[in-house]
Amino acid sequence: MYKGLVLFFLGSILMAARPVPPAPQTVLTTNLPGPDVPPAIGTLLLKYGCTACHAPSSKLVGPSWQDIAAKKYSKKRIMALITKPEPGNWPGYPPMLAQTTVTKEDLGKIAGWLVKI
Repeated sequence: MYKGLVLFFLGSILMAARPVPPAPQTVLTTNLPGPDVPPAIGTLLLKYGCTACHAPSSKLVGPSWQDIAAKKYSKKRIMALITKPEPGNWPGYPPMLAQTTVTKEDLGKIAGWLVKI
């Protein structure tokens, strides 16, 4: 009987000490790409963290996608500004960090989409 109580007690301790699985990651939906964003582009915008500062039609930290498109920059110019931002183009906004991790191929896709919206 004593062994049974000891085993029960030790089992209870082990069960209580087991690792807790991590909480599921949550995604803020307030700045996800909008419904007019093609899925392939939306994936890239999320992958590179663009949606942390830019939204489809409203100002966040940076200008909206619509405001960027309204500047009528060429695809080549947008690609250059993503990798080497020029804060003077956007007075009133904090300077954007150079996005050096975005591949040239993905830059082209994002910039190509921006010139078409």
